[in-house]
Amino acid sequence: MEQKKRKSSIVERRKEVLASLGDLGVRTYDQLENGHFPSIDMPSRSTENIAYDQQLRQFILGERKVRRSARNIRHLKPFTQLVWAAFFSNELSSQRKTSTLRDVYYSAQAYEMTFKDQQESNNIITDLETILGMSREDFNIFPEERSAVFGDLTIEYTVPGYEGKTLNLNSHPDGILIGPALTSSEFVKTTADKVIAIEKGGLFTRFIEENVHRKHNALLVLTAGQAPRATRHFIRRLSNELKLPVYIFTDGDPWGMHIAMVIISGSANAAHLRELNTPDAKWSGVWATDIVNYKLPTDPLDEVDMKRLSELERDPRYVDPLWRREIKTFMKIRKKAEQEAFSRYGLTYIVDEYLPAKLEETK
Repeated sequence: MEQKKRKSSIVERRKEVLASLGDLGVRTYDQLENGHFPSIDMPSRSTENIAYDQQLRQFILGERKVRRSARNIRHLKPFTQLVWAAFFSNELSSQRKTSTLRDVYYSAQAYEMTFKDQQESNNIITDLETILGMSREDFNIFPEERSAVFGDLTIEYTVPGYEGKTLNLNSHPDGILIGPALTSSEFVKTTADKVIAIEKGGLFTRFIEENVHRKHNALLVLTAGQAPRATRHFIRRLSNELKLPVYIFTDGDPWGMHIAMVIISGSANAAHLRELNTPDAKWSGVWATDIVNYKLPTDPLDEVDMKRLSELERDPRYVDPLWRREIKTFMKIRKKAEQEAFSRYGLTYIVDEYLPAKLEETK
Protein backbone atom coordinates (compact mmCIF):
# COMPACT_ATOMS: atom_id res chain seq x y z
CA MET A 1 0.00 0.00 0.00
CA GLU A 2 2.78 2.44 0.94
CA GLN A 3 4.62 1.68 -2.31
CA LYS A 4 1.48 2.40 -4.32
CA LYS A 5 1.05 5.71 -2.51
CA ARG A 6 4.69 6.60 -3.15
CA LYS A 7 4.48 5.74 -6.86
CA SER A 8 1.27 7.74 -7.14
CA SER A 9 2.92 10.73 -5.44
CA ILE A 10 5.90 10.55 -7.85
CA VAL A 11 3.55 10.64 -10.85
CA GLU A 12 1.54 13.46 -9.33
CA ARG A 13 4.69 15.43 -8.55
CA ARG A 14 5.86 15.10 -12.15
CA LYS A 15 2.50 16.38 -13.36
CA GLU A 16 2.71 19.26 -10.89
CA VAL A 17 6.19 20.19 -12.11
CA LEU A 18 5.11 20.20 -15.76
CA ALA A 19 1.98 22.18 -14.92
CA SER A 20 3.98 24.82 -13.01
CA LEU A 21 6.53 25.18 -15.79
CA GLY A 22 3.71 25.37 -18.35
CA ASP A 23 1.91 28.06 -16.34
CA LEU A 24 5.10 30.14 -16.20
CA GLY A 25 5.42 29.89 -19.98
CA VAL A 26 1.77 30.78 -20.56
CA ARG A 27 2.01 33.85 -18.28
CA THR A 28 5.08 35.07 -20.16
CA TYR A 29 3.45 34.47 -23.53
CA ASP A 30 0.22 36.24 -22.51
CA GLN A 31 2.15 39.31 -21.39
CA LEU A 32 3.88 39.50 -24.76
CA GLU A 33 0.61 38.82 -26.62
CA ASN A 34 -1.04 41.70 -24.77
CA GLY A 35 1.75 44.11 -25.65
CA HIS A 36 3.39 44.18 -22.22
CA PHE A 37 7.00 43.74 -21.26
CA PRO A 38 7.03 40.33 -19.57
CA SER A 39 7.93 40.31 -15.90
CA ILE A 40 8.22 37.77 -13.12
CA ASP A 41 7.78 38.34 -9.39
CA MET A 42 9.73 36.13 -7.01
CA PRO A 43 10.48 35.97 -3.29
CA SER A 44 13.62 37.87 -2.38
CA ARG A 45 16.54 35.68 -1.34
CA SER A 46 18.36 38.54 0.38
CA THR A 47 19.60 37.87 3.92
CA GLU A 48 17.07 40.43 5.22
CA ASN A 49 14.26 38.21 3.92
CA ILE A 50 15.53 34.95 5.45
CA ALA A 51 14.39 33.97 8.94
CA TYR A 52 14.62 30.86 11.07
CA ASP A 53 11.20 29.36 11.78
CA GLN A 54 11.22 27.72 15.22
CA GLN A 55 8.09 25.69 14.48
CA LEU A 56 9.36 24.27 11.17
CA ARG A 57 12.89 24.18 12.57
CA GLN A 58 14.40 25.47 9.35
CA PHE A 59 15.13 28.70 7.47
CA ILE A 60 12.29 30.16 5.42
CA LEU A 61 11.84 33.16 3.12
CA GLY A 62 9.80 36.14 4.24
CA GLU A 63 7.14 38.07 2.36
CA ARG A 64 9.43 40.45 0.46
CA LYS A 65 9.24 40.16 -3.32
CA VAL A 66 11.46 41.30 -6.17
CA ARG A 67 10.46 41.81 -9.79
CA ARG A 68 12.50 40.86 -12.83
CA SER A 69 11.20 42.70 -15.89
CA ALA A 70 12.20 42.78 -19.55
CA ARG A 71 11.42 46.53 -19.40
CA ASN A 72 14.59 47.04 -17.38
CA ILE A 73 17.65 46.69 -19.62
CA ARG A 74 19.65 45.32 -16.69
CA HIS A 75 17.07 42.58 -16.19
CA LEU A 76 16.79 41.60 -19.83
CA LYS A 77 19.64 39.08 -19.90
CA PRO A 78 18.78 37.28 -16.61
CA PHE A 79 15.10 37.32 -17.60
CA THR A 80 15.92 35.62 -20.89
CA GLN A 81 18.21 33.15 -19.12
CA LEU A 82 15.41 32.35 -16.68
CA VAL A 83 12.89 31.68 -19.45
CA TRP A 84 15.41 29.43 -21.18
CA ALA A 85 16.09 27.55 -17.91
CA ALA A 86 12.34 26.96 -17.53
CA PHE A 87 12.14 25.72 -21.13
CA PHE A 88 15.11 23.38 -20.65
CA SER A 89 13.68 22.07 -17.37
CA ASN A 90 10.38 21.41 -19.11
CA GLU A 91 12.22 19.40 -21.78
CA LEU A 92 13.98 17.32 -19.13
CA SER A 93 10.82 16.71 -17.11
CA SER A 94 8.57 15.87 -20.04
CA GLN A 95 11.13 13.46 -21.52
CA ARG A 96 12.04 12.03 -18.08
CA LYS A 97 15.72 12.74 -18.65
CA THR A 98 18.24 14.03 -16.13
CA SER A 99 20.98 16.62 -16.29
CA THR A 100 23.69 17.89 -13.99
CA LEU A 101 24.26 21.52 -13.11
CA ARG A 102 27.38 21.36 -15.25
CA ASP A 103 25.40 19.95 -18.18
CA VAL A 104 22.91 22.81 -17.92
CA TYR A 105 25.73 25.32 -18.23
CA TYR A 106 27.09 23.69 -21.40
CA SER A 107 23.67 22.81 -22.85
CA ALA A 108 22.82 26.50 -22.93
CA GLN A 109 25.43 27.00 -25.65
CA ALA A 110 23.53 24.69 -27.99
CA TYR A 111 20.62 27.16 -27.77
CA GLU A 112 22.94 30.19 -28.16
CA MET A 113 22.15 31.09 -24.55
CA THR A 114 25.26 32.34 -22.78
CA PHE A 115 26.30 32.37 -19.14
CA LYS A 116 29.56 33.98 -18.11
CA ASP A 117 30.31 31.01 -15.80
CA GLN A 118 28.60 28.08 -14.12
CA GLN A 119 27.83 30.09 -10.99
CA GLU A 120 25.64 32.42 -13.05
CA SER A 121 23.88 29.38 -14.51
CA ASN A 122 23.42 27.87 -11.03
CA ASN A 123 21.94 31.13 -9.74
CA ILE A 124 19.36 31.18 -12.54
CA ILE A 125 18.31 27.62 -11.66
CA THR A 126 17.92 28.76 -8.04
CA ASP A 127 15.75 31.67 -9.23
CA LEU A 128 13.53 29.17 -11.03
CA GLU A 129 13.25 27.11 -7.85
CA THR A 130 12.26 30.20 -5.90
CA ILE A 131 9.59 31.24 -8.39
CA LEU A 132 7.94 27.83 -8.58
CA GLY A 133 8.58 26.67 -5.01
CA MET A 134 10.17 23.47 -6.30
CA SER A 135 13.68 22.10 -6.17
CA ARG A 136 16.00 21.63 -9.14
CA GLU A 137 15.80 17.90 -8.44
CA ASP A 138 12.07 18.15 -9.25
CA PHE A 139 13.18 19.41 -12.68
CA ASN A 140 15.61 16.45 -12.97
CA ILE A 141 18.67 18.67 -12.51
CA PHE A 142 21.21 17.22 -10.10
CA PRO A 143 24.71 18.02 -8.85
CA GLU A 144 27.50 15.52 -9.47
CA GLU A 145 27.09 12.49 -7.22
CA ARG A 146 29.58 12.17 -4.38
CA SER A 147 27.57 10.82 -1.46
CA ALA A 148 26.90 7.12 -0.94
CA VAL A 149 24.86 4.69 1.14
CA PHE A 150 25.49 1.16 2.37
CA GLY A 151 23.37 -1.30 4.33
CA ASP A 152 20.44 -3.67 4.28
CA LEU A 153 17.86 -1.68 2.39
CA THR A 154 16.16 -3.07 -0.69
CA ILE A 155 15.01 -0.40 -3.13
CA GLU A 156 12.90 -0.57 -6.28
CA TYR A 157 13.81 1.71 -9.16
CA THR A 158 11.26 4.01 -10.79
CA VAL A 159 13.45 5.54 -13.53
CA PRO A 160 12.70 4.68 -17.18
CA GLY A 161 14.15 1.35 -18.26
CA TYR A 162 14.61 0.13 -14.71
CA GLU A 163 11.06 0.26 -13.35
CA GLY A 164 10.41 -2.64 -11.02
CA LYS A 165 14.06 -3.73 -10.73
CA THR A 166 15.29 -4.11 -7.16
CA LEU A 167 18.68 -3.68 -5.51
CA ASN A 168 19.93 -4.22 -2.00
CA LEU A 169 22.22 -1.42 -0.91
CA ASN A 170 24.76 -3.77 0.67
CA SER A 171 25.53 -5.24 -2.76
CA HIS A 172 28.68 -3.15 -3.36
CA PRO A 173 31.51 -2.87 -0.79
CA ASP A 174 32.15 0.78 -1.68
CA GLY A 175 28.51 1.75 -1.20
CA ILE A 176 25.97 2.91 -3.77
CA LEU A 177 26.10 6.48 -5.10
CA ILE A 178 23.14 8.62 -4.06
CA GLY A 179 22.12 9.77 -7.53
CA PRO A 180 18.83 10.49 -9.31
CA ALA A 181 17.86 6.82 -9.72
CA LEU A 182 18.37 6.09 -6.02
CA THR A 183 16.71 9.21 -4.66
CA SER A 184 13.57 8.56 -6.71
CA SER A 185 13.39 4.85 -5.83
CA GLU A 186 10.89 3.08 -3.61
CA PHE A 187 11.94 1.69 -0.24
CA VAL A 188 10.88 -1.98 -0.23
CA LYS A 189 12.27 -3.46 2.99
CA THR A 190 15.03 -3.07 5.56
CA THR A 191 16.21 -4.67 8.79
CA ALA A 192 17.98 -1.48 9.89
CA ASP A 193 16.78 0.42 12.93
CA LYS A 194 18.92 3.52 12.54
CA VAL A 195 20.86 5.70 10.07
CA ILE A 196 24.44 6.76 10.70
CA ALA A 197 25.52 9.71 8.54
CA ILE A 198 29.29 10.09 8.22
CA GLU A 199 31.17 13.13 6.97
CA LYS A 200 34.29 11.50 5.57
CA GLY A 201 34.95 8.70 3.11
CA GLY A 202 37.74 7.12 5.15
CA LEU A 203 35.51 6.51 8.14
CA PHE A 204 32.62 5.38 5.92
CA THR A 205 34.93 2.71 4.45
CA ARG A 206 36.18 1.74 7.91
CA PHE A 207 32.60 1.33 9.15
CA ILE A 208 31.81 -0.97 6.21
CA GLU A 209 35.00 -2.99 6.79
CA GLU A 210 34.17 -3.39 10.48
CA ASN A 211 30.56 -4.41 9.75
CA VAL A 212 29.00 -1.48 11.60
CA HIS A 213 25.88 -1.97 9.50
CA ARG A 214 25.46 -5.43 11.08
CA LYS A 215 26.80 -4.74 14.58
CA HIS A 216 24.57 -1.70 14.99
CA ASN A 217 21.78 -2.63 12.57
CA ALA A 218 22.39 0.58 10.65
CA LEU A 219 22.24 2.14 7.22
CA LEU A 220 25.48 4.04 6.60
CA VAL A 221 25.34 7.29 4.62
CA LEU A 222 28.46 9.09 3.44
CA THR A 223 27.80 12.84 3.19
CA ALA A 224 31.27 13.57 1.69
CA GLY A 225 31.55 16.86 3.54
CA GLN A 226 28.52 19.13 3.35
CA ALA A 227 25.71 16.80 2.31
CA PRO A 228 24.29 17.57 -1.16
CA ARG A 229 20.60 18.44 -1.22
CA ALA A 230 19.64 15.10 -2.77
CA THR A 231 21.42 13.33 0.09
CA ARG A 232 19.69 15.48 2.69
CA HIS A 233 16.34 14.67 1.07
CA PHE A 234 17.28 10.98 1.02
CA ILE A 235 18.15 11.04 4.73
CA ARG A 236 14.84 12.75 5.46
CA ARG A 237 13.01 10.01 3.54
CA LEU A 238 14.80 7.31 5.55
CA SER A 239 13.72 9.07 8.73
CA ASN A 240 10.12 9.80 7.73
CA GLU A 241 9.18 6.77 5.65
CA LEU A 242 11.09 4.09 7.55
CA LYS A 243 10.88 5.80 10.96
CA LEU A 244 14.63 5.46 11.50
CA PRO A 245 16.51 7.71 13.94
CA VAL A 246 19.47 9.51 12.36
CA TYR A 247 22.87 9.99 13.99
CA ILE A 248 25.48 12.30 12.43
CA PHE A 249 29.25 11.92 12.85
CA THR A 250 31.55 14.72 11.70
CA ASP A 251 35.01 16.07 12.37
CA GLY A 252 35.38 17.89 15.67
CA ASP A 253 35.47 21.47 14.41
CA PRO A 254 33.00 24.30 13.67
CA TRP A 255 32.65 23.14 10.06
CA GLY A 256 31.67 19.66 11.20
CA MET A 257 29.10 21.19 13.53
CA HIS A 258 27.62 23.08 10.59
CA ILE A 259 27.54 19.99 8.39
CA ALA A 260 25.41 18.31 11.06
CA MET A 261 23.19 21.34 11.56
CA VAL A 262 22.42 21.68 7.84
CA ILE A 263 21.16 18.08 7.84
CA ILE A 264 19.06 18.84 10.91
CA SER A 265 17.64 22.25 10.07
CA GLY A 266 18.51 23.10 6.47
CA SER A 267 20.53 25.97 5.06
CA ALA A 268 19.87 29.64 4.39
CA ASN A 269 20.73 29.05 0.72
CA ALA A 270 17.79 26.64 0.43
CA ALA A 271 15.34 28.68 2.52
CA HIS A 272 12.91 28.67 -0.43
CA LEU A 273 12.59 24.87 -0.25
CA ARG A 274 11.07 22.33 2.13
CA GLU A 275 11.69 18.66 2.96
CA LEU A 276 15.48 18.92 2.87
CA ASN A 277 16.03 18.72 6.62
CA THR A 278 15.64 16.04 9.28
CA PRO A 279 14.73 17.99 12.43
CA ASP A 280 15.06 15.07 14.86
CA ALA A 281 18.49 13.90 13.65
CA LYS A 282 21.20 13.93 16.32
CA TRP A 283 24.71 15.30 16.09
CA SER A 284 26.59 12.53 17.89
CA GLY A 285 30.14 13.82 17.54
CA VAL A 286 32.97 14.48 17.29
CA TRP A 287 32.22 17.01 20.04
CA ALA A 288 34.67 19.48 21.54
CA THR A 289 34.11 17.72 24.86
CA ASP A 290 35.10 14.44 23.16
CA ILE A 291 38.43 16.04 22.24
CA VAL A 292 38.99 16.69 25.94
CA ASN A 293 37.55 13.47 27.34
CA TYR A 294 39.29 11.16 24.85
CA LYS A 295 42.53 13.17 24.82
CA LEU A 296 42.55 13.23 21.03
CA PRO A 297 45.40 14.51 18.86
CA THR A 298 44.50 18.03 17.77
CA ASP A 299 45.34 20.97 15.59
CA PRO A 300 44.86 24.57 16.73
CA LEU A 301 41.77 26.48 15.62
CA ASP A 302 42.91 29.28 13.31
CA GLU A 303 41.38 32.73 12.91
CA VAL A 304 38.93 31.50 10.25
CA ASP A 305 37.77 28.70 12.56
CA MET A 306 37.29 31.11 15.46
CA LYS A 307 35.35 33.53 13.27
CA ARG A 308 33.12 30.65 12.19
CA LEU A 309 32.49 29.72 15.82
CA SER A 310 31.43 33.30 16.55
CA GLU A 311 28.99 33.12 13.62
CA LEU A 312 27.54 29.86 14.93
CA GLU A 313 27.15 31.40 18.36
CA ARG A 314 24.89 34.08 16.85
CA ASP A 315 22.97 31.63 14.65
CA PRO A 316 19.43 31.00 16.02
CA ARG A 317 19.69 27.30 15.23
CA TYR A 318 22.40 26.76 17.84
CA VAL A 319 20.41 27.66 20.93
CA ASP A 320 20.00 24.21 22.50
CA PRO A 321 22.23 23.49 25.53
CA LEU A 322 24.32 20.83 23.74
CA TRP A 323 25.26 23.17 20.90
CA ARG A 324 25.97 26.08 23.27
CA ARG A 325 28.15 23.86 25.45
CA GLU A 326 30.19 22.58 22.53
CA ILE A 327 30.68 26.04 21.01
CA LYS A 328 31.93 27.34 24.37
CA THR A 329 34.25 24.35 24.75
CA PHE A 330 35.73 24.86 21.29
CA MET A 331 36.31 28.52 22.13
CA LYS A 332 37.94 27.58 25.40
CA ILE A 333 40.29 24.85 24.20
CA ARG A 334 40.91 26.44 20.76
CA LYS A 335 41.56 22.96 19.37
CA LYS A 336 40.01 20.78 16.65
CA ALA A 337 40.27 17.08 15.84
CA GLU A 338 39.45 14.84 12.90
CA GLN A 339 37.42 11.65 13.12
CA GLU A 340 40.57 9.70 12.27
CA ALA A 341 42.20 10.95 15.49
CA PHE A 342 40.69 8.01 17.36
CA SER A 343 43.16 5.79 15.49
CA ARG A 344 45.73 6.73 18.14
CA TYR A 345 44.03 4.04 20.22
CA GLY A 346 43.97 1.46 17.40
CA LEU A 347 42.24 1.11 14.05
CA THR A 348 39.02 -0.34 15.46
CA TYR A 349 38.71 1.80 18.60
CA ILE A 350 36.24 4.22 17.00
CA VAL A 351 33.97 1.29 16.11
CA ASP A 352 34.44 -0.82 19.24
CA GLU A 353 34.42 1.90 21.90
CA TYR A 354 33.51 5.39 20.71
CA LEU A 355 30.58 4.63 18.41
CA PRO A 356 28.57 2.47 20.85
CA ALA A 357 29.07 5.02 23.61
CA LYS A 358 27.92 7.92 21.45
CA LEU A 359 24.88 6.10 20.06
CA GLU A 360 23.81 5.35 23.62
CA GLU A 361 24.52 8.90 24.82
CA THR A 362 22.52 10.59 22.04
CA LYS A 363 19.48 8.30 21.91
